[in-house]
Amino acid sequence: MRELAQDVLAGQEAWVVGGAVRDELLGRELVDLDIACRDPKAAARAYANRSGGAPFALSERHGAWRVALEDAHTVDFTPLPETIEDDLATRDFTINAIAVPLDGGEAVDPFGGRGDVDAELLRAVSPSVFTDDPLRLLRAVRLEDELGFRVEPETERLLRESAELVTRPARERTLAELVRLSVGGYRRADELGLLAPLEGSSAGLDRPQVDRPAFRLVAVFGDALRRFPVSNETKRYAGALLRATWPEDASPRSIHRFRRDTEPWALDALVFVGAPELADNVKAARENEPAEPLLRGDELGLPPGPEIGRLLELIAEERAAGTISTREEALKLVRRESG
Repeated sequence: MRELAQDVLAGQEAWVVGGAVRDELLGRELVDLDIACRDPKAAARAYANRSGGAPFALSERHGAWRVALEDAHTVDFTPLPETIEDDLATRDFTINAIAVPLDGGEAVDPFGGRGDVDAELLRAVSPSVFTDDPLRLLRAVRLEDELGFRVEPETERLLRESAELVTRPARERTLAELVRLSVGGYRRADELGLLAPLEGSSAGLDRPQVDRPAFRLVAVFGDALRRFPVSNETKRYAGALLRATWPEDASPRSIHRFRRDTEPWALDALVFVGAPELADNVKAARENEPAEPLLRGDELGLPPGPEIGRLLELIAEERAAGTISTREEALKLVRRESG
């Protein structure tokens, strides 16, 4: 990624900045590359032509462009102001305010970011860091969580004072930070006062957990999750967990009813309601799921409508409970139920 950028920007002033420099210092895998240069749009298009990636404007207001590569890596090109020091002064934390010439050379580190990398500290570049972009409130927690760093005391004081600003960024940006948090990250966010303004609480994490970002989102935000632009899949997942109720018992009938309300996430839903001990019962019910129904809707002899769905579900439940097992028994049940 870097070698191609060197070719594209040969002879031009360009700097590797931000997380790429930090991650190299930490020995972490490089996933994204952030390059400050004079003409981000031209650089992005040239890079895309050479790499086969897709270029698009990342920020119209700030003039940043991104190239998305096939392997899920990205290369961002951001505008370079008068000097690289001016650029670094607008960054969030000192560990992200280090620049290295794209063609190689000495690092520029005006805020002591290298020392903070060694000390594993998150330190704000300026006192206005959170008011300039309130998304940095959650980013601080996420970086603590992912890197194992700690926010230094003065930066933590600034963060706590600005916590109510956490609702200002677009929900899409907020969600992108939240989905990357671990259980510990959410607890830290709550401690710093960042979850309550978003209608969330880490108390929902006191239950047993499934190691899935969507599970943590539901546990923390509950019904308030609908205010975030989550995917349709996550909406369905959240709905399954939130409507789940503790099965009455371990009987086939109760397990069937629970699965009816929660599949294909019944196992996660069991954990969510605090009944993980019934996982084997759900697994057994899945393994014994009949390949074909005893009756289909067009075989009931009824006009189209919700009554057909009710009867088919009744047949499925009684079959799961073991009270019927044949087509004839199913038809007898339908006649009895429909008068």
